[in-house]
Amino acid sequence: MARINLLPWRETERKRRQREFGMATLFAVILTGATCGGVHFFIENSIQHQENRNSYLKQEIAAVDRQIKEIDKLEKQKAQLIARMSVIQQLQSSRPMIVHLFDEMASTIPDGSFLTLFKQSGGELTISGRAQSNARVSTYMRNIESSQWLKTPVLQEITAKQKTGEGLNNFKLTAAQTSPGKQGGAN
Repeated sequence: MARINLLPWRETERKRRQREFGMATLFAVILTGATCGGVHFFIENSIQHQENRNSYLKQEIAAVDRQIKEIDKLEKQKAQLIARMSVIQQLQSSRPMIVHLFDEMASTIPDGSFLTLFKQSGGELTISGRAQSNARVSTYMRNIESSQWLKTPVLQEITAKQKTGEGLNNFKLTAAQTSPGKQGGAN
């Protein structure tokens, strides 16, 4: 029988397979490294892109915040101007009121009476004066009640003449200033 040695063929085949396995492994390692590098590059690029977007958004938010502050400032100025306009309109509408008030004060005071103090706080008037008698004070209060510009007189105090019967009675009363269009309300 002839002896055939198959060892060198098997050994050659084994070396070829080992080389192919080494090449496939090397190719797999290179492919894995390239894939990892590509994924890393993609992720880094995505992170950088997102950071750029975040930076842009922060800049835009800061710009909008500045605009909001400016709008708030303008709103405050607008509110102040509206308040001023309201005060001016109120003053314009009440400008003739003081003229009517002084005219009514002069026309309602009866003879034998005079005023020593006249104080206005909003629509409330405090009136102090002197009169020859209590009847003059009552007449004054009736005149105020019938006036178009004065209403609701309330006598606060009245002090009698001196013990000798000479002199004038001191009186103090309050009234409300109104306008002909308002019924009994204070202005």
